Amino acid sequence: MTQDYSETSGAKRAPKPSREERLAEALRANLQKRKAQARARKNDAATSQNDKNEGS
Repeated sequence: MTQDYSETSGAKRAPKPSREERLAEALRANLQKRKAQARARKNDAATSQNDKNEGS
């Protein structure tokens, strides 16, 4: 009653992505994060400008 663990592991694993695919995915994630940060800074700057103008 010996079981082969590779057959009983359930779902099949997807092949590991290549180095280029991993790097491309990391680059896209980094770009999206940087764009979100830039938008947040732009919104913060606009808000602080409006606050200064209303206070005068």
